[in-house]
Amino acid sequence: MFALSPGQGLPQIGELALAIVLSAAIGIERELRFKQAGLRTHALVGLGAALFMLISKYGFFDVLSEHVRLDPSRVAAQVVTGIGFIGGGLIFVRRDAVRGLTTAAVVWVTAAIGMACGAGLPVLAIAVTAGHFLVVLGLHVITRRFLPARTSASHLRLVYVDGTGTLRDALVAATRRGFVVTEVAAERAVHGEIPDLGRADGRERAEPGLPGGRTVSVTLGLRGPGSVTDLTAELSELPAVLAVNAGDGVDRD
Repeated sequence: MFALSPGQGLPQIGELALAIVLSAAIGIERELRFKQAGLRTHALVGLGAALFMLISKYGFFDVLSEHVRLDPSRVAAQVVTGIGFIGGGLIFVRRDAVRGLTTAAVVWVTAAIGMACGAGLPVLAIAVTAGHFLVVLGLHVITRRFLPARTSASHLRLVYVDGTGTLRDALVAATRRGFVVTEVAAERAVHGEIPDLGRADGRERAEPGLPGGRTVSVTLGLRGPGSVTDLTAELSELPAVLAVNAGDGVDRD
């Protein structure tokens, strides 16, 4: 009769299920805040870390003998190193703007939660998950209350092809990220011309514009707790956007 090797029972399945639930809870919070890594990424990271932990604990019993000794922590230790590759892929540096640090840290914590589940430490896993929400949501409220400079006024200059509905999309994106648009100043440019946005903060596409389209330069006055850096990155991905530039004093966190 076929016999299961150690570590393949209901307790281990329960540990994997707990890892998915806790990791998915973190992923939902990230998804709702429009971060790069969302629900599926965090759920898979937590599940994978838990499985690696179980493999490290139970996966080599068949080779143990009087002359073979294994360190059960060796596979789990590599998760800490390996998760750095995912975190590194989430961090973007553009001139003086750094994006993705918090998301990378959350992925790292999610891996630790999955490892705790796989190690049979559910109380610690649940406590750290609660700690994540305390730090990400609770400290965010404290920051908004006691660091008003983060909600100071800033400006964003947007250059796009006329007649594409880009301004509407930009206003929707700014509102969704927690900004109030206090000013909209538009200036129509000539065919295919991209106004000089300077070299300090400008983010420009390589292509000169769409054939035959006239470009419009719009300056948006923004006020709110959101990240202008994240908004700049989102707007730069719109198909008709030619360039986007954040003014001085914007949030670089």
